Amino acid sequence: MDVRTEARKVVWPTRKETTQTTIVVFSMVVLVSLFLWVVDALLALVVQWVLG
Repeated sequence: MDVRTEARKVVWPTRKETTQTTIVVFSMVVLVSLFLWVVDALLALVVQWVLG
């Protein structure tokens, strides 16, 4: 019985909230992946410079 009582208290996000959250998550994934790509490229250049 306690599980059913607690399950009734769950507030599900609206369609709009879900869409907004999804857009934010995808945007952050793209931004972080671009950042890591730039850092990786810079580190590769540094390693090539150090190693000659």
